Parts: sequence; C-alpha cells; structure tokens
Amino acid sequence: MHYLKNNMNNSNKIKNVSSSVFYSFFGSNKKCIENRFLLLLVVASLSFSCKTKKTVAEQIVSQEAVTKNKAKEVIQKHYENVLNFQTASIRSSAEYQDKKQSISINADIRIKKDETIWINLKFFGIPMAKALITPTRVSYYEKVNNTYFDGDYSVLTRMLGTDLDFQKVQNLLLGRPIDNLTKEDFIAEIADNLFQLKSKNKTDIEKAFSFETANYLLKKQFINQTSKNRNVMVNYPSFTNQDNMFLPTGVSILANQQDQVKIDIEYKKITFNESLSYPYSIPDGYSQIKID
Repeated sequence: MHYLKNNMNNSNKIKNVSSSVFYSFFGSNKKCIENRFLLLLVVASLSFSCKTKKTVAEQIVSQEAVTKNKAKEVIQKHYENVLNFQTASIRSSAEYQDKKQSISINADIRIKKDETIWINLKFFGIPMAKALITPTRVSYYEKVNNTYFDGDYSVLTRMLGTDLDFQKVQNLLLGRPIDNLTKEDFIAEIADNLFQLKSKNKTDIEKAFSFETANYLLKKQFINQTSKNRNVMVNYPSFTNQDNMFLPTGVSILANQQDQVKIDIEYKKITFNESLSYPYSIPDGYSQIKID
C-alpha cells in the first residue's frame, strides 16, 4: 500500500471504484487468490496478437474432407505453423468477469521463449501484482495485501484440471495445444466447420481441440474434469499473419468450477526480439500465502 500513499491522485481514482469489487478481486482469501492466478496465466494468452493486422481467411469444409484429413494429418499440418522468435514484449488489457463483478486490468508481458514469462498487472496505471513463471517456478506478489505466492505448477494443475509444466503453459500462451498431440490418439470429425480432435481413450479428463481448415490453426481447446465438475474453454476468434507467423488476434477464456469466470484479452502493442529484462524480487515484509 506504500505506492498508493505516495500517489494520491491515482488513489482517488481507486476510491471511485466500488470497494467491494476491488477487494473481491485483490482480496487475500483463497477464491481471490485463485482468480488472480487465473488472470495472470491467461492475460498472456495472446502474447502475439495485433488487432490492426488483416485476419487470415477461413474456408468451409465438408464432412467428406475428414476422410482425407485424418487426425494425424491435421496434427502434422498444425505443427508446420512455427513461431520463430527469441523474446516478445506486449502491452495489453484484460477484462475479468464473474457473477459478482467486472474489472479491467492492464498488463505488461515479457517472454523469453522456453525460459521466462514475466507479467506486471496494473489497475488505473498503478502496479498491483507481478508474476514470474519459469520451468521450475510459479511465483507472484500483490501490493494490496502485501502477500506473495512462491511455488511450483501444482496449483495451476489443480485449477485447470490437467497436469501442467512450463512447456504446457507456454503452449497455452502461444495459441498452441496445451498437450503434444503427436503423443496421443485422436478421432477427427467436423464440428462448426472446424476440424475437431477428441481423444480416443476415455479418462476422467476430457480434451478436445478444434482447428480452422485453411491453415490448421488452433481455434478452441477444451479441458473438462468430470469428477470435479470443472472445465476451461479457450477460444481464439481469428488469426493474423505477422512476420511470417500466424498469431491470434484475440482470446476468450471461460472457466467453470464453483463459479464461472470469463476473461477477454486485447493486446495494444507488441515487439519481437528486443533485449529485455525480467526484474522480479518479492518485497521484504510480505506474507507468504498457501494454496492447498
């Protein structure tokens, strides 16, 4: 809260926001913590979007095409779309909604491919939370309650209902299937004019991946854990071809557990392959929080 005391003008803006909305999101209880984790994770989900670019055209496909484009072929053609970069810097905004509230957050995102995801969340321009995700660590701290979390991927695994590691999180953030589809057997069908892949093997965790038919780009991925009555749907409405890479222009996240949470992302500016820093240090005096 020291930052707020030293910035009275910005503090007045926050006072004009309903305190029940603000603290219901930035509060210290378990539900608030999980909401912030979910937002921090998906706020980078369009790490490579640019709304000013011309979107990629889609094409209509018939059911007969499924016989010619079986699951393995769809998977192979999807992975031919390569994202070739070393670093990315993104300025974005996110809209968070649940049944009680709607709140807008700005975010600065920096990515070092395969190594680091760094996120700085702002509310009315004031830094409120920062996160660092690496292959071995998931960490964040927030300034409203002077608290922090520093742990591994088990919390994200529990929240999304599927085993997660850095590569899987990065896949989600880059508009790629969360799993390596070449290691599973899928059934292909046409649904909503998309190639849809569903796992052949029935387990407690159901997964489905939908691809557009022109360039085999990921349009949807759905994960459902039946036993715990929770699921998450990630939608990529359209794509653009930027620097010879297919990039999503928008993302919508719909997560259902006890409550429904929706997050929509819009990216304002993106630059590639700059020299970036990833400053992250949990302030002294902050209290550690535990998420069981």
